Amino acid sequence: MLVQLTYASKTATILGPGDVKDILQSSARNNQAAGVTGALCLANGIFLQQLEGDRQAVNILYHRILKDPRHKAPSILDLSEIAVRQFGSWSMGLIAASQENRQLFLKYSSTAEFDPYKMSATTLRAFFSEVIQNARWLS
Repeated sequence: MLVQLTYASKTATILGPGDVKDILQSSARNNQAAGVTGALCLANGIFLQQLEGDRQAVNILYHRILKDPRHKAPSILDLSEIAVRQFGSWSMGLIAASQENRQLFLKYSSTAEFDPYKMSATTLRAFFSEVIQNARWLS
């Protein structure tokens, strides 16, 4: 059974470009081996990640994230069974709240600053659907 898990967590420390690149590379490598796909957003010191894959594989990955000292205040925002993957060809994509993406981030935010903790599951799904089509992705 395929599931989609969306969670948010706050960064425990300030992350530099090298840290983010390391996270993206290790996530892509580990996720590919586990058959997990997804996307990671980083904005205002908050990780917002959507993971897709086999329920057990996604569960194992999320529990590993809970133990990662780079994350604090993790919270599952949405968990649902899905028929198909949105990110089928990506082991992990990264979108940052860059100037090019600012309008997209704010479109779904109820406040002036992007805060996924305040977003509904429906809003999060719509955000990621639009992100796939319109955001500037980092690699």
